[in-house]
Amino acid sequence: MPKCEVCGQECEAEELRAQAGRQVCEDCFLEGLEITKVCDPWAVHSAKKTLTGKGLPPLTPRQQQLYDLIVQEKEIPPAEAARRLGISERELQAQVATLRHLELIRGAKTPQGVVLTLFHRGAEVEPETISRNT
Repeated sequence: MPKCEVCGQECEAEELRAQAGRQVCEDCFLEGLEITKVCDPWAVHSAKKTLTGKGLPPLTPRQQQLYDLIVQEKEIPPAEAARRLGISERELQAQVATLRHLELIRGAKTPQGVVLTLFHRGAEVEPETISRNT
């Protein structure tokens, strides 16, 4: 049985798709199409319009977990955050982009590499958690 050249998962030949010269499964194909922009002024503007009456952004449970992890650790490398949350780095990028647009977290360069940290130091807030069927 053929395998996806990205994730290595076995799948039926008719389920494979060509992408950038590789045969990939449908999930990897869709991930390859997704473009996450962390630094996007229009997204920041739009995110600010979603704020609740209290001025706090509603977060999904996964976003809340990531935010809480960064509040707890102060700084954490993205790969470590993904590992601790049990998600892929691609999924982490999507969550980081949303929290960045809400100006809750940001990336910062350190001598050891890039880390995730709070957007404003000492600005821990309690965002409202929303439930989301996924």
